[in-house]
Amino acid sequence: MSKGIIVLCAGGTGGHLFPAEALAHELIERGWDIHLVTDDRAERFAGAFPAKEIHVVRSATIGGRNPISLARTFWTLWQGNLDSRKLFRRLKPKLVAGFGGYPTLPPLYAATALKIPTLIHEQNAVMGRANKALAGRVSAIAGGFLPQGEGPYAGKIVVTGNPVRPSVLAEVGKPYKASQAHQPFHFLVFGGSQGASYFSEAIPAAIKLLSPDDRARLVLTQQARAEDEAQVRAAYQAMGVKADVAPFFKDMPRRMADAHFVMSRSGASTVSEIAAIGRPAILVPFPHALDHDQAANAAALQAAGGADVIKQSELSPERIATILSSAMHEPTRLAFIADKARSTGKPDAARLLADVTEAIATGQSMTAIKKGVRP
Repeated sequence: MSKGIIVLCAGGTGGHLFPAEALAHELIERGWDIHLVTDDRAERFAGAFPAKEIHVVRSATIGGRNPISLARTFWTLWQGNLDSRKLFRRLKPKLVAGFGGYPTLPPLYAATALKIPTLIHEQNAVMGRANKALAGRVSAIAGGFLPQGEGPYAGKIVVTGNPVRPSVLAEVGKPYKASQAHQPFHFLVFGGSQGASYFSEAIPAAIKLLSPDDRARLVLTQQARAEDEAQVRAAYQAMGVKADVAPFFKDMPRRMADAHFVMSRSGASTVSEIAAIGRPAILVPFPHALDHDQAANAAALQAAGGADVIKQSELSPERIATILSSAMHEPTRLAFIADKARSTGKPDAARLLADVTEAIATGQSMTAIKKGVRP
């Protein structure tokens, strides 16, 4: 028998949807029915989302200062709020949880107005704009990298870590097998929805600078935007490099586990997955990220010795080539870094977040919830 309905709300990108998906699986196992509220961008990521229903609610991003554009944006958000109220009156959820992005504003505002218990989960070390707008209204704030006990909402914050998907959990515990001299060296490069264009230019240029012997060992997986894909693939074919290039890989967790070395952006989900699986990485924070959240996310892994963090402005093709060549000839060092990365992982974050979610849905106090969460 179902315990009731919980509604999860997330912007339509992987960084928001993946932790929501991980929580959904955990809550379903505990007997809850899950519904997802998102926007029309989510089709690419939400196909495997285990929701009884997926609801698209009208939303818009607040940006710029043009009065007419702002008026249209707020009108759309208000319409989404009305859509959400109608939906919640029909579903009667026990709790509504948001995972960031502007599409969470209408449903979370509607839920708080209807006195439904609410939760937001902030994946990053710096709270995003949508979550900031909701922080004062919701019942509790769960954090992936948020500092606990700091800021105006300290009393609401409980740190659970960032839930990782079942496909990531399936790779947790897979040992790191260093690549020895003359063995294939698996190099994984990915940049997220906003960061792949830089790597599409820099990585082929760097690999061209490697020695012929190093290029012969390389087995590359690289995420590239659709508009860059053909150009990047052609560059590797011209160099005779074994490369799999695509805009999106559905089996990314397996590819991460198979990698000897990773270079990526440092979105919260990316950092959490690298740590949970435990692979050595170079993290390149997206330089235009709002509030520099990617740099803050990367700092925790760097502090533990599980990754190096390098600014994009300091990462020329020549430097990438030097870093990659060194990595290919230092298997013991890479194995050490992989172990340090794994030591920071929180593969049980979905369980902890589910504990918090259930506690709020059943009316427990924040004091009791914080005592009950033991990472």
